[in-house]
Amino acid sequence: MFPVERLGAPFYQCVMKTTPNPGLAAAFMVLASALLAGTTLLAKALGTDTLGQPLHPMQVSQARFMFAFAVVAMATAILRPTFKRPAWSLHVARTLCGWTGVTLMFAASARIPLADATAISFTNPVFTMLLAILLLGERVGPWRWAAAAVALVGGLILLRPGGDSLQLGALFALAAAAITGMEIIFIKQLSDRERPIPLMLVNNGIGLILSSIALAFVFQSPTAMQWAALALLGVTMAAAQFCFINAMSRADASYVVPFSYATLVFAAVYDLALFGVLPDAISVVGAGIILLGAAVLAWREALSKRPQG
Repeated sequence: MFPVERLGAPFYQCVMKTTPNPGLAAAFMVLASALLAGTTLLAKALGTDTLGQPLHPMQVSQARFMFAFAVVAMATAILRPTFKRPAWSLHVARTLCGWTGVTLMFAASARIPLADATAISFTNPVFTMLLAILLLGERVGPWRWAAAAVALVGGLILLRPGGDSLQLGALFALAAAAITGMEIIFIKQLSDRERPIPLMLVNNGIGLILSSIALAFVFQSPTAMQWAALALLGVTMAAAQFCFINAMSRADASYVVPFSYATLVFAAVYDLALFGVLPDAISVVGAGIILLGAAVLAWREALSKRPQG
């Protein structure tokens, strides 16, 4: 059998080892941001009439799991990582959150500008903080509460009361952020005990089963262009997932998560380049307030982890 180590020591260390490396973690997170913004762009094209009759968000999310599972399965066959006994309860809970969150995010992307949907998704640290209080018994000081309130104000601005379609899309994005906040807790727990590729294989396998059951109720035949976009979405999501897990496993979440704010920049650029959508004043103000709140949360988290002395 061909030893994977012969692919080169740097490559082997990158994909198979998860030793602490803040610089590499930051690079992985920025790359994940570019890829994640790309998945919302593809979801928007599939959820509108850009490539044919719009597809249901649950059909788009099923393709995301199907093609991502195929990519991860091939990577598993080539790299032959070491498997530990999976934490099945955590995997199922994480996948349920991921499937629901990504479906809602795809639905939001089809209804509102990508930059708005992405900005609202950055309220997920707030929900992660609240869930950590409820589920993990963490204590939160006034700075964190203030930062959370600021981020939520930005989210409320982007809800744009008065525009029914925009309001519905923003509510989808806000719900996705809340569910993703729960998923982040599970991802961190899993990334501390399992290697990235086995973790991704189990996650996408469970997601494929769940989403395929739901697909039976909404399936419609995609066009050739839609099939290509669905496949590209799955591959892109798998790559983004790989980068995100690697980033989380190589540095503290409080350090690496702020680099994910680059997703907003990528989303705005993609939306402008392909759909001609330029963020308006409300989008800029709302996104700025959300990013301010999220940045303060990350800053306070970093301070709390500094050694005392």
